[in-house]
Amino acid sequence: MKILTLLAFAISLQTCILSTPPLNNREPVWEPQIQTQEGLKKAYFASGCFWCVEAIYESVQGVSEVYSGYSGGFTENPNYNQIGTGRTGHAEAVEVIYDPKVVSFSTLVQVFFGSHDPTTPNRQGPDYGSQYRSIAFYTSDQEREIIQNYIALLQEKEIFSKEIVTEIKPLEKFYYAEKYHQDYEKNNPENPYVRQVSIPRLRKFQNLYPELLKEDH
Repeated sequence: MKILTLLAFAISLQTCILSTPPLNNREPVWEPQIQTQEGLKKAYFASGCFWCVEAIYESVQGVSEVYSGYSGGFTENPNYNQIGTGRTGHAEAVEVIYDPKVVSFSTLVQVFFGSHDPTTPNRQGPDYGSQYRSIAFYTSDQEREIIQNYIALLQEKEIFSKEIVTEIKPLEKFYYAEKYHQDYEKNNPENPYVRQVSIPRLRKFQNLYPELLKEDH
């Protein structure tokens, strides 16, 4: 009886540990030395592995820089190991720095929906978990309306056979991911995941939207 009691306690303790959100961290894991040029703006999206999403947006004309990070959750200064538990509330996300005179926020939203499947909850390709969910963030009422209107258009035209599950959320905080995640696809072209998932996803987007690409892409 004593052994059974101890076993039951161990199981309950493990369940409690697995359901406990990760603790907040005092310091961010990394922050870039950003000197944003005058006139540039920022946009934020989450649509699966940020290695893939970063490479896609960096290929778009008018985008000057893209950073990988975490957003949409409640854990302060999360790190990659915490994100992997799916219990931080955050999703892998990107910060897109762009020139609105060259590319509009509306076009960035088009890139977002044109480069991933917004109908798969908590999943994108081979990656699954809440950290890979689809989120379009907004920083103003105008951006929110642009996102909502584009989703309505996609649904009206029945572009997707299933319901769009993309979350539309106000940006509360964007945490930069570790430095080694930045430009990961570019810096690690021989990585198996990059070769089998990231690059094919980038090529698919480029084939669909050649008119949006930079000349060197």
